Amino acid sequence: MKKLGELIIELEKNGECVCPEEAKEREITVVVQDSRKLEKDCLFIAIRGANFDGHSAITAAAKTGAAAVLAQEAEEEQKKACEEAGCALILTKDTRRALALVSAAWYGHPAEKLRTVGITGTKGKSSISFLVMSALKSLGIPCGLVGTVEVETGKAVYPAGNTTPESAVLQAYMEEMVEAGCKAMVMEVSSQGLMLHRTDGIVFDVALFTNLSPDHIGENEHKDFEDYLHCKSLLFRQCRCAAVNGDDAHTEQILEGNTAERIVRFGFGEDAGYRASDLSLYQAGGHLGVRFLLHGLTAEPREVALPFPGRFSAQNILAALSAVYELLPRLGDERRPEETLDTVLKAFAGAVIKGRIEMLPVSAEYTLMIDYAHNAMALESLLTTLREYGGGRIVTLFGCGGNRAKSRRYEMGEVSGRLSDLSVITSDNPRNEEPLDIIADIVTGMKKTDGKYVTIADRKEAIRYCLENAEKGDIIVLAGKGHEDYQEIRGVKHPMDERRLVRDVLKELGKTEGVQRMEQAYPFLAEN
Repeated sequence: MKKLGELIIELEKNGECVCPEEAKEREITVVVQDSRKLEKDCLFIAIRGANFDGHSAITAAAKTGAAAVLAQEAEEEQKKACEEAGCALILTKDTRRALALVSAAWYGHPAEKLRTVGITGTKGKSSISFLVMSALKSLGIPCGLVGTVEVETGKAVYPAGNTTPESAVLQAYMEEMVEAGCKAMVMEVSSQGLMLHRTDGIVFDVALFTNLSPDHIGENEHKDFEDYLHCKSLLFRQCRCAAVNGDDAHTEQILEGNTAERIVRFGFGEDAGYRASDLSLYQAGGHLGVRFLLHGLTAEPREVALPFPGRFSAQNILAALSAVYELLPRLGDERRPEETLDTVLKAFAGAVIKGRIEMLPVSAEYTLMIDYAHNAMALESLLTTLREYGGGRIVTLFGCGGNRAKSRRYEMGEVSGRLSDLSVITSDNPRNEEPLDIIADIVTGMKKTDGKYVTIADRKEAIRYCLENAEKGDIIVLAGKGHEDYQEIRGVKHPMDERRLVRDVLKELGKTEGVQRMEQAYPFLAEN
């Protein structure tokens, strides 16, 4: 329970609302944004959503006995209802921002008790966040995570909803991290999250920019690329240090208006503080990797070899190193990089980044990986990288989600047809459509190329086909599902984890060594 005045203090300080003095003493029992959860003595914050405008519930809030309502506007009859019920009506310019600032106050400003890393950009956010968290934990620093794959608070691991949760949910997660003894938090910060003020009130110790390419442009997202870029740039107006990709063409635009006390760059350019040179690729024991010389952290260049493929993986590693080594001093850690780098690189090597170029240890003869690539841009980037390894075939298993633009299906079919030696077209979240209809659309795009393909609607059987026909040196990609552990059909999410499917197929094929490798890498598979 908190007084209303305590919850709106930041709004008042910034001149974003005016509240009568007597109303500030009112005791608030809960902050509510969902009109279905109204209760006596709550503070109701009216949010305009895509499908419902909370402002239509102002009168209901007053009649329920809400102590106060925060709104952007109110009709005369709503003002009268609040007055008659003794409910304080407070107007503010943007209730989404108000929700963020009020939620921070409600949970005791947990961000101020954590050292925070916020990561934004089109690609690489999940991979980098897992690397940073793994490194910090390896250095003895308890760390929470908020991202696309999952949320880890130190008390529990939760499935992710949005990449960046609604501000009230985010603040609750951070409070749980503080209670669990976390000293740091790493989070993915989406353009939508920034646009909708979900991280307002947080000053990130390190804000990191990965890269930018057209994405999330359309209805209910960003109106154009300029808006997308602008929203990404907002993260750098609430940070103490900016770590940015010196190789990206949009970096200077991202930094416009930044509030950073310190700016560092990572990449391959000579001006990068965290720099890689002499990049090479390697393939060994069923793994694909990258090798380079690391400059900037130690007196002499340090050779780095890690089991992540391609140039973009090198950039992800540099990004993660910049976040870790810019954050450590802010945690009061005075160890020099020479003392900690071996530990950090070992943590990177052992990090399992669920669904992001996640290599499954089934055989030393060929490479099998899971990746979340579920649109043409992501798939092309992945397959182009894998092409650089040469050698055996690239076999790509993928499908497309139902109730989404058909153009995505044509495009993914065409990309896989151009860049794969064999495409295995299957089902992926058909939702309310027939899987065979979706597959037929993918084949339409495929036929624009000379690419070879087979169609197998059942995803487990498609995986079986890939494993039964694997050849030495092959790179087999299970694309689209990534970290997802379900298949959505007719409004129902049916459990389906590709790691489990792979293990089960190996067992049915009598490949004992592969089963053992999988169960050792994923203990949950050995449990049943």
